[in-house]
Amino acid sequence: AACKDTSFSDSILNLDCFTLEHSNLIFHVLDLNHERPCTAIARGKVQQRCVMLSPRNVFSFYFYPMSFQISDAIEHLQEALQLCKDDLNSLHLLALLFSAQKHYQHALDVINMAVVEYPESFSLLFTKVKLEWIHKGPEEALVTCRHMLQMWQMVYNVLQHSGSEKGSSVTETPVIKKHNGLHLTLPDAHDADSGSQRASSLAASRLEQAMSEITMQSSAMKQGPMQLWTALEQIWLQAAELFMEQQHLKEASFCIQEAASLFPTSHAVLYMRGKLAEMKGNLEEARQLYDEALTVNPAGVEIMHSLGLLLSRLERRDLAQKVLRDAIRIQTTSHRAWNSLGEVLQAQGKNEAAIECFLTALDLESSSPVIPFTVIPREL
Repeated sequence: AACKDTSFSDSILNLDCFTLEHSNLIFHVLDLNHERPCTAIARGKVQQRCVMLSPRNVFSFYFYPMSFQISDAIEHLQEALQLCKDDLNSLHLLALLFSAQKHYQHALDVINMAVVEYPESFSLLFTKVKLEWIHKGPEEALVTCRHMLQMWQMVYNVLQHSGSEKGSSVTETPVIKKHNGLHLTLPDAHDADSGSQRASSLAASRLEQAMSEITMQSSAMKQGPMQLWTALEQIWLQAAELFMEQQHLKEASFCIQEAASLFPTSHAVLYMRGKLAEMKGNLEEARQLYDEALTVNPAGVEIMHSLGLLLSRLERRDLAQKVLRDAIRIQTTSHRAWNSLGEVLQAQGKNEAAIECFLTALDLESSSPVIPFTVIPREL
């Protein structure tokens, strides 16, 4: 029998008036069925037709799902970059593809080249932080977090000085902040008491340098693009995660508090507070915070993953298994969720099912980028 994926794509491709907009429809449907083996065939046909229509644009949105060979994707993307050498999305995607191959230095080289062209792209900088964390360690990644705070301050000051946000490409939404000022300084994890410039590494000494402060009247309403404030929240939370990786819980708490001062009930803040509570050994508090985060964001796979592992620690393995299976249903390519489900099943004595989960996790991890491919916008 003919595959529904290929027959559907063929019917669209055969239209005399086929356009790039039609390709988006096909890719959307194929994404919903990306586990089918024939999906790759259908996707290849669409790619060829799209290249004929617009060879410069197709590579910015084509390689999302996991139904492709990473090496082939890199080869095609490099061809596309010969046509448009400084395309932000193509460079970002190339870095993610290198990271999926575990070629982290190559990925960093590409990201650094892209950052030179697009220094104000927080999306690129967040990917750089992840790559540095994995390849060079959390201290190096924290240096980039500090740079991101400086960049955020610069962008904000430009918006404030101009009195206009017309140049912004993000949604414009007024945001009210209740605190007196934003102290854009990462805490010093090495010499917190004296605040001196002595440090055990170059990365730490860089983090200790004084940073500017944005001062505001406490009664003033701070307006700006919502995505700008969300980016600041994410920077603080990323720094918190890096400090937790180093077991610097006091500094992590400081960063989480800064993020909470922006959006106290966001699922990201609640989730990070839960991770901090868990690291401190406050397991019941952590569970409650994870539950609150899931209430705000019921489809949060990372939240479900952490909650599942915590429930297993609390000897509630049946519920842990359910939560992890829910996470997998939402994101079937989450190798961490598959691996954790295997650990829970193994603890329950279900060794055969656990082995299947571990094998699936290994297979997915072998082609998993540091950040999901879906961070790349799929606009033509």
